[in-house]
Amino acid sequence: MLVAVLTYVGYGVLTLFGYLRDFLRHWRIEKCHHATEREEQKDFVSLYQDFENFYTRNLYMRIRDNWNRPICSVPGARVDIMERQSHDYNWSFKYTGNTIKGVINMGSYNYLGFARNTGSCQEAAARVLKEYGVGVCSTRQEIGNLDKHEELEKLVASFLGVEAAMAYGMGFATNSMNFSKGCLILSDELNHASLVLGARLSGATIRVFKHNNMQSLEKLLKDAIVYGQPRTRRPWKKILILVEGIYSMEGSIVRLPEVIALKKKYKAYLYLDEAHSIGALGPTGRGVVDYFGLDPEDVDVMMGTFTKSFGASGGYIGGKKELIDYLRTHSHSAVYATSLSPPVVEQIITSMKCIMGKDGTTLVASFPEAEFGPTAVCSVSRLNSFQRVTAAMDGGAKASLGKECIQQLAENTRYFRRRLKEMGFIIYGNEDSPVVPLMLYMPAKIGAFGREMLKRNIGVVVVGFPATPIIESRARFCLSAAHTKEILDTALKEIDEVGDLLQLKYSRHRLVPLLDRPFDETTYEETED
Repeated sequence: MLVAVLTYVGYGVLTLFGYLRDFLRHWRIEKCHHATEREEQKDFVSLYQDFENFYTRNLYMRIRDNWNRPICSVPGARVDIMERQSHDYNWSFKYTGNTIKGVINMGSYNYLGFARNTGSCQEAAARVLKEYGVGVCSTRQEIGNLDKHEELEKLVASFLGVEAAMAYGMGFATNSMNFSKGCLILSDELNHASLVLGARLSGATIRVFKHNNMQSLEKLLKDAIVYGQPRTRRPWKKILILVEGIYSMEGSIVRLPEVIALKKKYKAYLYLDEAHSIGALGPTGRGVVDYFGLDPEDVDVMMGTFTKSFGASGGYIGGKKELIDYLRTHSHSAVYATSLSPPVVEQIITSMKCIMGKDGTTLVASFPEAEFGPTAVCSVSRLNSFQRVTAAMDGGAKASLGKECIQQLAENTRYFRRRLKEMGFIIYGNEDSPVVPLMLYMPAKIGAFGREMLKRNIGVVVVGFPATPIIESRARFCLSAAHTKEILDTALKEIDEVGDLLQLKYSRHRLVPLLDRPFDETTYEETED
């Protein structure tokens, strides 16, 4: 309660100082950098003086240096960042010419470690680049439909366990251009902006239910069936439920079994956005459907992106053949957009085959001291990995490299979350979610946390309004299979220090080891300070 009060007070103080600075700018006592109307337009409707512009001028500009930092390396476990400075309070930046080397990357969506410039994916993409070139220069319906696109879509359908699939050149556009008019859309309140935009552009009626709240969803379903459409009271043509696998700002996992049960009970349709969950969840990396052990046929529309776990770009939609055939001729994202670049397609194909175990890579148990070779994409703990693989081989099975990366991501996720809880931080989300939001709350701590972490050679993503509720600012960590235990321990040590420095350890419940029995992952209990 105290933290919430202090957060509101912090925003109140910033707002008061914002109005004071606007007053000084009006009388030209302080230099005005922001866009303003010309004198001859003063009688027109104001274009700039709204609340969001006020927020940008007086709050966002204070911490603008935490965003849009230019990276000049592969977004792997470590990155190189171009150093920049501002001499006008973040209104503009100048590059110093120096590079900050080896910054631990805790912000990229490189869940399985495929964002690399070496290894099998890079070699395959380079071969295709030499053969096909970079661009397609046409849409799929015209002369931009390559054999590689057909191969990718067949592979995606096989991977998802659906009849057919269709690839798109942009993940955001996969959601934002594919909804149709005349139905009722029931959308989770924390759905991504692409889903929100797509629903709005469709012209369909939209109703929002509370995040992951099945009672709220069921009430909307009941009302939709009982009352029908407004004014006419006719039944809705279709009722479409929109949910995400992993919510990218919360780290929470959709309660998919319950959503499917409601969908079947009320004869609705289900649209599942697996942008963050595909590759990152489930024993075989097939997303939240695999995570819960459900039948893919229970999901009417399976959407996902290639930008995260596959280290590429673009998106896909999977489902029944009739659905995909309809989208091929009616989807604006497909009809009017240029096709995926051939090297990008090959990156997706190679990484997906690796996850599926179809790339021919297996971990050799005969040489525990050896590295995994040039095709390795995840930096795992060698001894633990060897023990797991040996056990698998003793049982007559071979562990593929992709399976090993999935397991490593799961281990990294649970370890990182557990350690943050031990330190006393408040973190959101499911225990198996590689998206880990650490709550900052107060506006002054958004910029302070990002800057202090960069001083310690760790790159993090800090998030505030309007991406989150105004009092729920946070730092968002994204775990990767490319993170070694040493990297995570280094990051955790610095997070612990910065947490003490900025007084971010708000949790009154901490996990502490029980020292009266041998240590393992289960020897923890929750205690209250």
